[in-house]
Amino acid sequence: MTLSDRTCVITGASRGIGRGIAEQLGAEGANVVVNYHYSSEAANRVVDVIEDLGGSAIACQADVTDREQVDRMRDETHEAFGRPAVLVNNAGITQDTKFETMTREEWDRVIDVTLGGTFNCTQTFFPDIKHAEEGRLVNISSVIGKQGNYGQANYAAAKSGLFGLTRSLALELAPHGATANCVAPGYTETDMVEGVRDDILDRLKEQIPLKRFASVEEIACVVRFLASEEASYISGEVLDVNGAMDL
Repeated sequence: MTLSDRTCVITGASRGIGRGIAEQLGAEGANVVVNYHYSSEAANRVVDVIEDLGGSAIACQADVTDREQVDRMRDETHEAFGRPAVLVNNAGITQDTKFETMTREEWDRVIDVTLGGTFNCTQTFFPDIKHAEEGRLVNISSVIGKQGNYGQANYAAAKSGLFGLTRSLALELAPHGATANCVAPGYTETDMVEGVRDDILDRLKEQIPLKRFASVEEIACVVRFLASEEASYISGEVLDVNGAMDL
């Protein structure tokens, strides 16, 4: 499943699942654009890892909620590597609170980053994906978008919105031979769970038939497959990677 010389843009790629995706695609020979918002140091470490693996990469700062910054990221991508063939919309945030006490600002911020940022990046890079040979769009959602979760109404709404967006874009990209798919991970071993108490983590694992969290690499492998030529007849799908917790 080589991605040799294909240019891939990954948003929110300085840590967590985004970092794992960037490193896996880089290891397969892709030219990787490591998008980040705040942490240039972390993003540059990802670039170093990819280059050590024999790939090529650049770190590119852009707030995905700001269309001008996203446009600048596109220009920097074109200058460094030419038109990208793969866009992975991974950037997202949480601001958890019960719905009855949730402020409109907390609602809007999560929607704006997770769903609005995907809109901005996809529309900006849409001509590139559409005209690429084997163009690929991959949106990163969550099992929470399917199940909901206490205190995460904003996050669940944003992640669920990616399902319908992905399926609509798959229809618009199909005439051009490009695909759009969505990956919905379950609980994953990232720095977001490092501060959670052990007893809470144990209760969460009990909800998962496989009794463990996913590794970042297990999520990244699915994205790597969807970005490859081998996935050319898969489009408009939501791929669950959750240890059977949604059955």
